[in-house]
Amino acid sequence: MEFLKHTWHWSISGFFIGLVLLLLTYFGKNFGMSSNLRSLCSMTGIGKRVAFFDWNWKSKLWNLVVVLGAMIGGFIATQFLADSSNVAISYETVQQLSEMGIEAPNGKLLPNALFGNAAFSSVKLIFILIFGGFLIGFGSRYAGGCTSGHAISGLSTLQLSSLKAVIGFFIGGLVMAHFILPLIF
Repeated sequence: MEFLKHTWHWSISGFFIGLVLLLLTYFGKNFGMSSNLRSLCSMTGIGKRVAFFDWNWKSKLWNLVVVLGAMIGGFIATQFLADSSNVAISYETVQQLSEMGIEAPNGKLLPNALFGNAAFSSVKLIFILIFGGFLIGFGSRYAGGCTSGHAISGLSTLQLSSLKAVIGFFIGGLVMAHFILPLIF
C-alpha cells in the first residue's frame, strides 16, 4: 500500500476524468462545479424572489453528487494519501513568497498564511477572501461557467466559448499572481 503515498502520474486522473466526461456526454450532461451553487441557492427557495434561482434544481441532483464525491475524494486524498515529500516548489517561488511575507508551504500545496486558520484572524485576509469569492462568483456567472466546466467539459466538446473563457482564466491568473498579489502583500 506504499504506492498510495506517492504522487500518482497525471495520466491516471486524466484517464478517469476522460471516462467521466464520456459517460456524461453519453447521458447528455455537462460537467461544471459552479452550477451547483445555483442548485444550492435554488434549494433554499430564494427563486421566489430572484428569477435566476427559479428553476428545477432537482434535475441537477446528479451534479450535487459529483460535488459530494469531490469533497469525499479530497478528504481521503489529504488525510490518507498525502506525502509532503512529493511537493516540490521552486527556489524562485519560495523566494517570491518570502519577499511578500509568506512562509514556504513546507510540503503542503497551500501556505498556512493564506489558507490556514490564522487567515481568519486577519481583517485584511478576510476581506481578500470575501472580495475574491465575489469576483470568482461574478466571473463564473459572466463567463457562463467555472474553470472546471469550461476547461474540462467545454474544451473536450470543442466549444469556442470555452476556449475563450479558459484563455481569459489563464490571463487573469497570471495577472493576479505576477502583478496584483505582490501589491496586496
